[in-house]
Amino acid sequence: MSNEDYLKDISEIKNLMNKSSRFISLSGLSGVLAGIYALIGAAFTYWLVINYSDGILYIFHGWVFWSSMSILLIVALLSVITGIILTTRKAKKNNEKIWDNSSRRLLFNFLIPLVVGGVYCIIILSQGRYGQTGGLMLIFYGLALVSASKYSIGDIKYLGYIEIVLGLIASYYPGFGFWLWILGFGIMHIVYGTWMHFKYDRKP
Repeated sequence: MSNEDYLKDISEIKNLMNKSSRFISLSGLSGVLAGIYALIGAAFTYWLVINYSDGILYIFHGWVFWSSMSILLIVALLSVITGIILTTRKAKKNNEKIWDNSSRRLLFNFLIPLVVGGVYCIIILSQGRYGQTGGLMLIFYGLALVSASKYSIGDIKYLGYIEIVLGLIASYYPGFGFWLWILGFGIMHIVYGTWMHFKYDRKP
C-alpha cells in the first residue's frame, strides 16, 4: 500500500471514531429559527413593557411579569420542538441514530449547566434581584454549549464563549441586560445558525 492509501485509511478510521463519540446531526437551521423566535418574543415583551407599565423597572410586577415569563417559555418550547424536528430529520438523512450513547452524553452535558442556571435564575427572581437574570441566562447557556461541544460539533463552543462574554457584560451593566439578551439569544443564534447551516447542513 502507498502512503496515500495509509493516510486515507487513517482518515476513515478517524472519521468513524469521531462519529461514534459525537452527535453531529445538529441542525444549523434550528439555530436560525430559535433566534427568530427570540427576536419575536423580545419584541412582544418590549411592547408590553412600553404600553402597560411605568417603565422597565416595573416589568416584574403584576401581569406584565407573568406575560413576559409566558413569552419566554413559549420561545423556549418552540426552539426545543423545532430543534428536535430538524435534528431528527438531519439524523435520518445522515443514517445516524437520534438516540444513542453520543446523543445521551450530549443531552446530559448540555442539561446540567442549563438546569442549574434555570434554578438559580428562579432563586434570584424570588429574591427580587431582577436585573441579573438576563446575564445569568446568557452565562449558563454559554456554559451548557461549551460543555455539550465535547460530544457534538465542536464549533458550537465558540457560540458558547460569545454567550458567556455577553452574559458577563450584562451582569456588569444590568441596564443593558435586555438588549444583550436579544443580541445573544436572537442575533447571535441567527448568525451562527446560518454559518453552521452552510458549513455542515449543505455538505453533500
